[in-house]
Amino acid sequence: MAYVIETIGNVDLFGEAPHWDDETQSLYLANVVKNEIQKYTPSLQQHTFITVGKLFSDKTPSLIIPVNGSSNRYVITQDREIAILTWDGVSPTPTSIETIAVVDNGPGLQNNRFNDGKADHLGNLWAGTMSIYGGVPLIGPKTGSLYSMDFTIGDLKIHRTNIGVSNGIAWSNDMKKMYYIDSTTRVIDRYDFDASNRSISNRQPWFNFNNHPIAGLPDGQTIDTDGNIWVVLYLGGVVVKISTSESDKVLDIIPLPDLLVTSVAFGGSDFDVLFVTGAFLHKITGLGVRGMPANRVRI
Repeated sequence: MAYVIETIGNVDLFGEAPHWDDETQSLYLANVVKNEIQKYTPSLQQHTFITVGKLFSDKTPSLIIPVNGSSNRYVITQDREIAILTWDGVSPTPTSIETIAVVDNGPGLQNNRFNDGKADHLGNLWAGTMSIYGGVPLIGPKTGSLYSMDFTIGDLKIHRTNIGVSNGIAWSNDMKKMYYIDSTTRVIDRYDFDASNRSISNRQPWFNFNNHPIAGLPDGQTIDTDGNIWVVLYLGGVVVKISTSESDKVLDIIPLPDLLVTSVAFGGSDFDVLFVTGAFLHKITGLGVRGMPANRVRI
């Protein structure tokens, strides 16, 4: 595999939840350190961002997904809130941020915040929370949960509780399976997925990193058109390619020049560029595979 790794030097970030938008040919992501929402358009070498914390609150954004049929509206999460962001994608300040829902309202959950999330092919948001104990994840109690939201009817549903750090979500190409990561377990779980009623069932451990000499915590993940998973290891500095036809099988390991990698997303005009977020933004070309278009949220 003659791949090439390039660090995109003009993007200064600690990025999370990358979303490649086919309509704008841009990569959207959240900077959890600087409280920024960022947009990177490779064809223009353009990097724009807004600092949501300074203008509206001190809430930490953790994901951004464009709204279907709109050029300036996005679903974002910040702390324990799901919100609608209105932004032209260029200006240094957003037009508005409207809170739609607040989760984890019970006792002992005030230190929780949203982490990773994606939209399924019907436009529903799937996102999970984690505890931030003393300002640091991973060492707190397992008080996170996994949620989904259908914005068309305003329905918020909870699917899992007792989660340490809710992270990567990916769906099989036929949308019958969902892969999910709680980083603290170092396991990728597989579920039967029913999009029509937003349900997951038959949880099975699909890949257990504890069975392999691979350091770090599994974080964000994506799937290529061959059906294989690509997942990064935070504090491990690698991308691991994993089979979905045979459990617990590693297909490839790619070392990265960044230990603090957080997530991955296929992008580019042909979906053959693997973007990797972390302390810096990286892109990997020449992998010989392609990804699937990311879904927008329907409202």
